[in-house]
Amino acid sequence: MAMAVGSGKGGPSADINVTPLIDVLLVLLIIFMVITPLTPKGLDALVPQPPPPNAPKNQSNDRTIVVQVIDKGPGQTPRLKINHDDATWDSLQGRLTDIFKTRAEKVMFVKGDDNIPFADVANVIDIAHASGVDKVGLITAKIEAGG
Repeated sequence: MAMAVGSGKGGPSADINVTPLIDVLLVLLIIFMVITPLTPKGLDALVPQPPPPNAPKNQSNDRTIVVQVIDKGPGQTPRLKINHDDATWDSLQGRLTDIFKTRAEKVMFVKGDDNIPFADVANVIDIAHASGVDKVGLITAKIEAGG
């Protein structure tokens, strides 16, 4: 750093040359701007994906899959329906795998009767995830805890 020492009326004075300090400050500012990670702004959006290239072209327009868990009475295993078609607990995973293997959007809904134990609905959700379903929505007014 350069200093100018002068002899004036008031005695010796020292003036600091701040130009090199400003240069160092600007270099540090640029370095911190470059290494600071940019934070993403905005919301996550789900964009519809095109169907796989080997998918059949004439798919039905019925894209929403709803699995209904229907109460048969106290102490009995509930009945299942996939879009108004009867299904069994044993064949549920296979049928869901067949339905979702050619779909780009793997979203399904579970509709339970009012007095179905949540354990049965959770079992359907587990089977759906094992079949390749990414997201499962619930359609129900109330679900009893326990069971």
